[in-house]
Amino acid sequence: MTDRIQLTGIEVLGRHGVFTEEKFTDQPFVVDLDCVLERPAIADDLDTTVDYGELAQRVADVIQERSVDLIETLAERIAAACLAYPVITGVTVTVHKPEAPMQVPVRDVAVSVTRRRP
Repeated sequence: MTDRIQLTGIEVLGRHGVFTEEKFTDQPFVVDLDCVLERPAIADDLDTTVDYGELAQRVADVIQERSVDLIETLAERIAAACLAYPVITGVTVTVHKPEAPMQVPVRDVAVSVTRRRP
């Protein structure tokens, strides 16, 4: 049996990208999380699971901290922040960059990483 917590559509403004203008202009990032829990949530007690609001805030903090060039790096940092919660043993992080500057119009650009605690 596997229990999961999923947060979909965490929207945060950040400054990530390889182009100089991306380092100085806020752009939207959207993050989806699929967290695998160490044990089933059988107790009706917040201390036995993850506070969703706190988790979403941690994701926002990572996005707003230091700028990176690649959303792959951003996804990796978000995954590490999720795995810092003792009850989360694995996570899939998808980072969407819907306004990525590109020559060809696209609706969305996204990168997903899956990480597990050793």
